[in-house]
Amino acid sequence: MAKNSSSSPSSPTVPDTAWLGRGRHLGAEPEQDVRRNLIALKAAGVLDDFLDLDPVEAARSTVLHPRDESADPGPSARRLFEARWRVADDVTVRAQLTTYEPEGRRKDAEGVLWVLAAEAERPWDDRWPSPATMFWPDSDRVDWDHDTVAGLRLRAANQLPKDDDELRHLLRDCTRQSWYVHVVVHEAMTPDAQGQQPITRFLPPGLRHRVIEHRATPEQAQIADFALKRELKLRMPRGGAVVLPTSPPLPGYEADRFTVRSVFLDGSEPFELLDRIREFAAFARPLPAEAEQALTRLRQGWHLLTPDEELVHAQTMVSRYAEALDAMTKSRDLYREAADAAQAALAEATGGDGVPRPPASGPARTEGSPLNALTKAFGRRRGPGK
Repeated sequence: MAKNSSSSPSSPTVPDTAWLGRGRHLGAEPEQDVRRNLIALKAAGVLDDFLDLDPVEAARSTVLHPRDESADPGPSARRLFEARWRVADDVTVRAQLTTYEPEGRRKDAEGVLWVLAAEAERPWDDRWPSPATMFWPDSDRVDWDHDTVAGLRLRAANQLPKDDDELRHLLRDCTRQSWYVHVVVHEAMTPDAQGQQPITRFLPPGLRHRVIEHRATPEQAQIADFALKRELKLRMPRGGAVVLPTSPPLPGYEADRFTVRSVFLDGSEPFELLDRIREFAAFARPLPAEAEQALTRLRQGWHLLTPDEELVHAQTMVSRYAEALDAMTKSRDLYREAADAAQAALAEATGGDGVPRPPASGPARTEGSPLNALTKAFGRRRGPGK
């Protein structure tokens, strides 16, 4: 992901160690698809281990930060999955995938929302495997790869809407709401079967599932150019491509730099466009609020510990319990001393039989009352400075 630099203290950026994704699964059994994939990859030795957790129990039994509310995935969470694997020989990657119920009343086309946060022990390398395919099977038969922007898929060449208003609305949603990199490709002529395949398949594994490709048909040259110019101040070259900016644009984005004049859709690798996509994906990107929460849960609500981490955790908990027990013991002793002092003061004020002595005859003297005597006796028992 992007480098961990920030344009302002109030707007954190995605850490360079993190990989973040969000989408919708439109199939019937999303959690079952995840379980099957995790089981298969662990059996194949790809994963070190994984966990399948109920969100409520996971929040209650958060290992690293038991009282941290940021580890709670929220009331609409359906399931929480954790997985751990290694890349580049010995670099550990930890990842959490959470599935959510749709907001409000569920619609058939809305599917189940999922959020994925992964983090490595060193800056992320796009040549590493995609965290998405550690949880979701990389198969066209499993419908997990839909963006939260309706009608868009990660592993497909998505056709642009033919209606001008729909197209402009789509561009606004892509630049303002989506977590993904969006690229628009214009087909100079109708491509053959090879040219119809998405160009994202040429991207390295760790970047492949962070890019959404849009296609404009030969007849859509003018409408695409008009919509891009109106909404984003970009031009759509015939037979070329444009990497869309975010809204607001990221520092360093220049329209000319991320416009490719010619892309051959003949099945060959479009090197220039792929370079522009990699360059854009390397920009420091603002960390969306939902992504920040997911990353916090990953770091502070982690359950899948290694044996060494379990030992360290157990030692830490023993130290915490010992400190708590010592504090309770000291508090108990203080209460006991206070009770003994009160008992002794009461005995001194009452003569030891618990019955207050009547005041002496003559004018009433406030300072000689049993209550005053008790107060003075208790003060003597406490001693100076206590």
